[in-house]
Amino acid sequence: MRHSARSFSTVSPFLVRLVGVGSLAFLLACAESGTDSGSGTGGTMAEGGTTGSGGTGTGSGGTTGAGGATSAGGSGAGGTIGSGGAKATGGATGTGGATGTGGAKATGGAPGSGGGTGTGGTPGTGGAKATGGATGTGGAKATGGATGTGGSTGTGGATSCSTPPAASALVGWAAVSGNGITTTTGGGNATPQTVTSVSALNSAAGGSSAAVIYVSGVLPNGKIKIGSNKTIVGICGAEIHGHVDVVGSNNVIIRNIKIVGYAVGNCALDPDYDSSVGCSSGNDAVTVEEGHHIWFDHDDISDGTDGNLDITQAADFVTVSWTKFHYTSRTDNSGSDSTGGSGHRFSDLVGGSDNNSGDVGKLNITWHHDWWADRVVERQPRVRYGKNHVFNSLYTSTGDDYCIRAGMDAQILVENNAFVGVASPQQFNSSADQADSYITANGNLYSGTSGSQSTGGGGTPFTKPSYTYTLDAASSVQAEVQSGAGPH
Repeated sequence: MRHSARSFSTVSPFLVRLVGVGSLAFLLACAESGTDSGSGTGGTMAEGGTTGSGGTGTGSGGTTGAGGATSAGGSGAGGTIGSGGAKATGGATGTGGATGTGGAKATGGAPGSGGGTGTGGTPGTGGAKATGGATGTGGAKATGGATGTGGSTGTGGATSCSTPPAASALVGWAAVSGNGITTTTGGGNATPQTVTSVSALNSAAGGSSAAVIYVSGVLPNGKIKIGSNKTIVGICGAEIHGHVDVVGSNNVIIRNIKIVGYAVGNCALDPDYDSSVGCSSGNDAVTVEEGHHIWFDHDDISDGTDGNLDITQAADFVTVSWTKFHYTSRTDNSGSDSTGGSGHRFSDLVGGSDNNSGDVGKLNITWHHDWWADRVVERQPRVRYGKNHVFNSLYTSTGDDYCIRAGMDAQILVENNAFVGVASPQQFNSSADQADSYITANGNLYSGTSGSQSTGGGGTPFTKPSYTYTLDAASSVQAEVQSGAGPH
């Protein structure tokens, strides 16, 4: 927010003669710093010009410069009638002149010491867009100038965090027609509403009416239920902590948001944790079941107690794009399902059990430009039944047990991914599962990996999806995913 600053009129030559240069300089020195609210350091009458350091004018030594309208030098030695120019030390427009340090009327001011243009000449160091200049650090609403560091939409400038970035192009199974839905649209063109609490999000996201919901700020631990025909978008550093339930819901988009499970470093933090079982007794960060046409895009999902993002119970037509998965270090040392030092840091399970007839022909999922990162031990993903397509994704989860695993009846296509310093990029769950599943791997980069790179199998190959997609070179995946995955 821009605040107005106080200003002082230029002191007349008569007053200089009346009280003397030295006395007036002392009086005016008291005004040198101006106000520090409406216009930042110095403000209209302080260093930096009309809107803070740098001011609306142009920067250090902006419109009114150090000392502002009546600061030291306003009528003292050196400026127009004293040191520093017409309105401040440093010339007609303060230290640095009209456009920055060394500007048009820099030190020495118009008639004062230093000559007509003072140190630095007309544009001075920094020129029209110097630090604190017309577009100084902080912008219209921050220290330094009209719109932000170096330009019209810089830090603190005109662009607001309340406007989310655009979604990626939808690619993969979520774009394929099926079950009465042509493609995933979420809340469509519904007027966005912004929520800032767990209760408000649950209220807005319930039911099946189309809604576009912006989540702002950090929501504390809680359980969120997302209904059908919803778009959930994070803005202003949004985070949801606890558990997100997408069960029985269709046509859902969740994007640009950080989702943190209950179990940050300790599974016992989960309200549903059962010490007689272990971490697997708790909640996923996100659970998807039964529904279809669901799209996760540019999310960061971590520290689920059981899993980060588990997709089970005949869910279908799902795309997970540009999403990062990771864990905080933890162990799982108690309970019948204890995993000990691995901490049940098992990220993404597709298909919850063997011999589930409802899963047959379902669980079709596309994973692209995703990043399995710190401390993920298994399930990146672990697949039963569905046709899963993993392409242009990054694996840096050093210390893992395995990355991609094919279980019962899985059909997996692994293309142009980058596996860096990980164990077993792709493998079968067992010899029995290998007999009815199939892994196709093309164009992947394996750097410093160990363990298995299994392919083939006794099941039906999945070699060509029914949707259009473009593969990036595996050599470029690490750089582009590390810079592009997660919320923006």
